[in-house]
Amino acid sequence: MIRSAYVLLSLLLLAAPLEAQTAPIGDPLLAGRALTALGDAPLAAQPAGPPPTPRHTGVKALLKDLVDDAAHLPSKENLAWAGAGGALALAVHPADEEVNQTLVNSDIANDIFKPGAVLGQSLTLFAASGAIYVTGRLRDEPKLSHVGMDLIQALVISEGLTQTLKYTTRRDRPDGSGATSFPSGHAADTFAFATALERHLGWKGAVPAYTFASYVAISRLPANRHWLSDAVFGSAVGIIAGRTVTRHGRPFPVTAAVIPGGAAVLYMRP
Repeated sequence: MIRSAYVLLSLLLLAAPLEAQTAPIGDPLLAGRALTALGDAPLAAQPAGPPPTPRHTGVKALLKDLVDDAAHLPSKENLAWAGAGGALALAVHPADEEVNQTLVNSDIANDIFKPGAVLGQSLTLFAASGAIYVTGRLRDEPKLSHVGMDLIQALVISEGLTQTLKYTTRRDRPDGSGATSFPSGHAADTFAFATALERHLGWKGAVPAYTFASYVAISRLPANRHWLSDAVFGSAVGIIAGRTVTRHGRPFPVTAAVIPGGAAVLYMRP
């Protein structure tokens, strides 16, 4: 199931062949480490500056940029992120049931992570993004409306990828409520939101953003709505969406690469 999803996203993102092949990774990682692995590296980034503000930040510009974003999805870098996320999801897949059982039966985990269901909803994130965009437009602050534009676009791209994968793979949810488990939409959307914010605010914005995204991703396990591997791959989908939308401006400081024996996440200091 997860392999088929990885193949599907790879086909969507394929622009040119990579020299390295994905190979199995070792033993499954712990839930917390697995869910934060894709988000930890950006926290160390030392950004050179925010993306340049476009001349126009109106609705027409937003829609035009969305079309442009979709055209830029196929890339080696995005394929590498898909490979890294797929490899990590495969690594934790054997631990799915054990991790879910542990968290579902923990009253402490349920109490701590319960708000994540609402905080990470697409409606909540779209509302926050829309509020930032509208505020920037009303105050005639292009930089602020640009942030809102990128957040909205990142969520749209994330939802498009996530829903395509959900209805293609048809993986059953752990609570048996449906066959739309893989990947986690909450994880994808919050990591897309966090990645877009990191591009505009730098590492100071990345720390709370990726912490929030990791919290939301983990929250889907004690709620028994997703498997660990769903949340891990969803995080990779979100990073792909966020970095595609914010590809303009300074180079993305964190790169994923498929290497013999697995995958690597690299930070390149400017």
